[in-house]
Amino acid sequence: MVDETKKLYTLGIVGGTGKEGKGLAYRWLKAGHKVIIGSRNFEKAQKAVEELIEFMGYSPEGLSGMDNRAAVEACDIAVITVPYVGHKSTLEDLKDALQGKIVIDVVVPLVPPKVSKVQMPESGSAAQEAQAILGDTCQVVDAFQNISHERLMGEGDTDCDVLVCGKSKAAREVVIGLVADTGLKGWDAGPIENAVVVEGLTSVLIGLNQQHKVHAAGIRITGISDQT
Repeated sequence: MVDETKKLYTLGIVGGTGKEGKGLAYRWLKAGHKVIIGSRNFEKAQKAVEELIEFMGYSPEGLSGMDNRAAVEACDIAVITVPYVGHKSTLEDLKDALQGKIVIDVVVPLVPPKVSKVQMPESGSAAQEAQAILGDTCQVVDAFQNISHERLMGEGDTDCDVLVCGKSKAAREVVIGLVADTGLKGWDAGPIENAVVVEGLTSVLIGLNQQHKVHAAGIRITGISDQT
């Protein structure tokens, strides 16, 4: 049941036709948010919408598909889920439309074929790269790097936490609320410089998945009570 007292957003998922984008869309739609699936190709965005409707078994109110620019222009908060190879060019193309918005960067700088090896960009992390491209009027927040789409598309306890980094504490708090709406526990992991650790953990988790022949290794923060 949707909490009618909480703030609801229109979330534009850039590159939302991929598995992670659709997983986040699914969780946020269930929480009552509006979601726009964005893609470079309008037809691909519409197909992703149809796939989500089929998966959910009904057509959720507030779900739509648009090209990436239209999705960014229509949203309150933008979510970047493109592969790292297209990260810089996507942000540069959408820079004007993203001004003044909170931008949740879900991208991890994976460099195939050695995706289990941490390989960070010169800027330090994908989030820092995004902040440098977009400028100070955008509030870039790093989140959801360490959660697999299998957990997002599943039911029940995800058994995984989310570390949230960014320059603005206020923006981090908004994103932590959106993390909670996905059924996950979000933690304020501090300034954007800490994103190097968060993003690097993804390669470590991929390596663990490969070693143990699983698909959804994640992280938990322990030793902190819910009352603190």
